[in-house]
Amino acid sequence: MNPVQILRVAIRAILRNKLRAFLTTLGIVIGVGAVIAMMAIGAGAKAQVEQAFAAMGTNILIILPGSTSTGGVKGGFGSMPTLTWEDLAAIRAEVPTVKGAAPALRSNMPVVSEDQNWTTSVTGTSPEYFDIRAWPIAMGNAITQGDVDGGTKVIVLGQTVVDKIFGHSADPVGQVVRVGSTPFTVVGVAAKKGQSATGQDYDDAAFIPFSTFAQKVQGGLGKFLQGQIMVAAVSTEATSRAQQDIVALLRDRHHLAPGDDDDFSIRNLSEIADARQQGTQTMTLLLASVAAVSLLVGGIGIMNIMLVSVTERTREIGIRMAVGAEPLHILTQFLIEALSLSIAGGFIGVVAGVGTASWLASRFGWPVLLQPNVIAVSVGFSALVGIVFGIYPARKASQLDPIDALRFE
Repeated sequence: MNPVQILRVAIRAILRNKLRAFLTTLGIVIGVGAVIAMMAIGAGAKAQVEQAFAAMGTNILIILPGSTSTGGVKGGFGSMPTLTWEDLAAIRAEVPTVKGAAPALRSNMPVVSEDQNWTTSVTGTSPEYFDIRAWPIAMGNAITQGDVDGGTKVIVLGQTVVDKIFGHSADPVGQVVRVGSTPFTVVGVAAKKGQSATGQDYDDAAFIPFSTFAQKVQGGLGKFLQGQIMVAAVSTEATSRAQQDIVALLRDRHHLAPGDDDDFSIRNLSEIADARQQGTQTMTLLLASVAAVSLLVGGIGIMNIMLVSVTERTREIGIRMAVGAEPLHILTQFLIEALSLSIAGGFIGVVAGVGTASWLASRFGWPVLLQPNVIAVSVGFSALVGIVFGIYPARKASQLDPIDALRFE
C-alpha cells in the first residue's frame, strides 16, 4: 500500500459514518472556532487601545497642580493652583528629555455663531500644544506665538464643533463666533482626531491663546497657572526619564523637603496605555485558554471513536494482515483517519471562528482583527491533537493478532 491508497482507504472509512464523524470532530470545531474568535476580538481590542492612546500620544506627560485640604476634606489634584508660569518656562529650558511643553487652561463654554450654538471644551494654550498632541490643522492656521503675545481673539475649532455650528463640509475660516460674550475670529480647523480610550470626543473642542483665555474667559491668577501643563518627551522610551527629571525640577523649585509630599501630580499616558494593553492581553489569553480546552475534549472524542472503529473493523484488519498488510500499514491507516478527522474539524473551525468574529463585529460593534498566524497555529494544533490522540487506537489496531482478528465476531 502506498500513501495515496492509505489515504483513500482512511477517507472511505470515515465517510461510511458521516454523522458520527461530524460529531467526533465537533469538539475540534468548537475549540478552533472559539480560539480564533477570541484571539481576533482580543487583538482588535488591543489595536483599538493602541489607536486611542496614539491619538493622545504615548510620549505625553500631564502635570496637574496640587490639592486643597479644608477641615480634613481633600479636594484632589488640580483643586489648588501650585504650578506657575515660571515652572512652565523652567520645564521648557532646563529638562533635556522634554521636547515641548504647553499650558492647557480649560473651561466648558458655549461657542455661538449667527444662528447656532454648541457648548464645548475651550482650551487656552500655546502653539506647542498642537505639536505635543501631534494634531495637524486641516483648514487655515494654528495659533501662533504672536497671537499669544498680543492676546488676540482668534480661535481654532475641532471638527465636531464645526459640524454642529456650521454644518458638515463647511469652511468656517474667517467666520466670527462668540465664546461667552467675546467675539473670536476662526483662523483654523483641527484635523479629525477621533475618540479617546474612554470614549471622549477629541474633536469636540476649541482652542484660543492662553493669554486671551486668562483675560477674556476665566480670569488669571497672576503668577499661578490655572490649569495643567502638557509635556512631550523626546521619545516614548524617554517618557519615564522625563517624568523623573520634571519631578526633581518642580520639587526643587517648590522648595519641598525630602520627606514632603509632591504638591503636583504627573500622569504618564504610556504607563496607562501599557496597563490597558496588558489587561486586554491577559483577558484574551484567558479566554483563548478556556477555548483550547475544547480542543483537548475533541481529541479525547477522536480517540474514543477510533477505539470503537478498531473494535468494529477487527475482522477487516485481520483480512488485511492475512493478505500481506504490515503492522506499519495498519498503524498508518488508522493514524491518517484520526488526522483527517482533526484537520477537517480544524478547517471547519476556522470558518466558524471567522464567521463568529465577523458577526460579533457587525452585531455589537466589537473590534475584531483576524490574525493569519493564529489561524495557522490553530489548524496545526488541531492536527497535533489528532496525531496524539490517534496513536493509541492506531497502535492497538496494528498489534492485533491476524488469527484472533479473523475469528472475531
